[in-house]
Amino acid sequence: MADGLITLTIDGVPVHVPSGTLVIEAAKQAGVLVPHYCYHPGLPVAGVCRMCLVEVEKQPKLAIACATPVAEGMVVRTQSAPAKRARTSVLEFLLINHPLDCPICDQAGECELQDFTFQEGRPGTRYSPDYPKRFNPVEDFGPDILYVPNRCILCTRCVRFMEDVAQEPVLNVSERGDRAFIGIHPQGRLDHPWAGNVVDLCPVGSLLSKDFLHKARAWELDRTASICTGCSQGCNVTLDTRDDVVVRVRPRQNLEVNRYFICDHGRANYRWMNRGDRVEAPLVKQAGSEGYRAVDWDEALDRVRIIVGGASGKAVAFASPRAATEALFLARHLLGGFDWTGAFQLVMGDEEPLAGVPNLALRAERAPNVHGAELLGYTRDMSAALQAAEQSAVVFVLDDPQVSVRTAGAVIYLGTVMPEADGATPDVILPITNVAEEEGTFVNRDGRVQRYFQAKPAPGMARPAWWVLGELLEGTGNGARGMPLACAADVFDLMAESMEAFGGLSYAKLGLVGRTLGQGAGVPA
Repeated sequence: MADGLITLTIDGVPVHVPSGTLVIEAAKQAGVLVPHYCYHPGLPVAGVCRMCLVEVEKQPKLAIACATPVAEGMVVRTQSAPAKRARTSVLEFLLINHPLDCPICDQAGECELQDFTFQEGRPGTRYSPDYPKRFNPVEDFGPDILYVPNRCILCTRCVRFMEDVAQEPVLNVSERGDRAFIGIHPQGRLDHPWAGNVVDLCPVGSLLSKDFLHKARAWELDRTASICTGCSQGCNVTLDTRDDVVVRVRPRQNLEVNRYFICDHGRANYRWMNRGDRVEAPLVKQAGSEGYRAVDWDEALDRVRIIVGGASGKAVAFASPRAATEALFLARHLLGGFDWTGAFQLVMGDEEPLAGVPNLALRAERAPNVHGAELLGYTRDMSAALQAAEQSAVVFVLDDPQVSVRTAGAVIYLGTVMPEADGATPDVILPITNVAEEEGTFVNRDGRVQRYFQAKPAPGMARPAWWVLGELLEGTGNGARGMPLACAADVFDLMAESMEAFGGLSYAKLGLVGRTLGQGAGVPA
């Protein structure tokens, strides 16, 4: 074995892990999930739930896997009779006061108490019905958080998150024994910018999100890997959809970006994905009027090709930093024959760091692809681009309905909703998808290229912006290596061939955690 690695055996499987690894983490390398409640890899170890008891050879008593470091030659048995009997007893104690709320509990279907009781619990209770269960009223802990103390198993994950990770210790364990509950400071509220993570950390249905309350059951949800669009940090998230509507955003583990957490701003930044006032068909301006008529894609694309093919001189692209890297690249590529200018307008806000995690914050730049846009030649200098637009033959607006353009040339608008600005009226309006309806990539502030995936179908005739721009390129003979751009992977690979900054990367290499620019030929960063 390499230096620093410890060899041990877990349930008969040899495992090699670094020195200092906890048994509960080493067990994962053997494909064994040790039941646990208080332990979480993103929090300090507490060792209070006693659910992760395992048998270690030559030790007289059972050990808790969450606080026991590995040792050379250690033999661990997670499924021995003493270990299983002890865990069954722990579950029996936890269920003495736990209410039978599963039919109305939001956590049902993704509850760790349900899972482990089914896996290791007793077939029946020995607790006499003559003794009533403990009862406490539901408490309002903050703007989006409810606390149901009757379901609480006192794992203290929420307490440790607020104290050690958020470093705002407003929660504690109040009282002792059978009367214990999670208390909140009399003058405190769970209104910290990252407080919503306590809902994700809670292993049962004790801490609930008001926003998600009674919206869906776990088994009704489809889950899709995506990237948060709330700022330039690029946190990895999961979009939960029910009946093709996004109903919840949850953090997705990426140790290099956001570890296990997301901020409340990003958590709530999904309602626009479900807007009902969408552009659902291509629209072409009617001659001699300000009105539009709906057309099919062939006619709309032909109109744009005629406009672009018959123009020369200057061109400007106003792009949203929420647009996919693939769309930003193709917009530049399409206008490559012009004296081209690209710009974007950026919403700024306050930066809110998560104190206990280095390099993790809600960033001031409230868009996911600012760095990607700048790598592709777009600038934040909107004033210069607006001046250039006045003398331009063609102006493209990519998914920014608030851009007000003055120009003597043609305006092509690709967007999800109708433009709101009072500038020049677009000659053609092309409906495109939003981040939940397509796949693509963003580049975060640290230069990490990350993929997101399609979570729900597009409305009407809307298509991804990369598809629209790819069709326009194909019509002008500028397709990818003589072939049509059939998917986002084709566009990304063309970009990697054309742009030095993306050299060595490919869509397939990005995986679910992404890669940092400049490391395309190596292993994932």
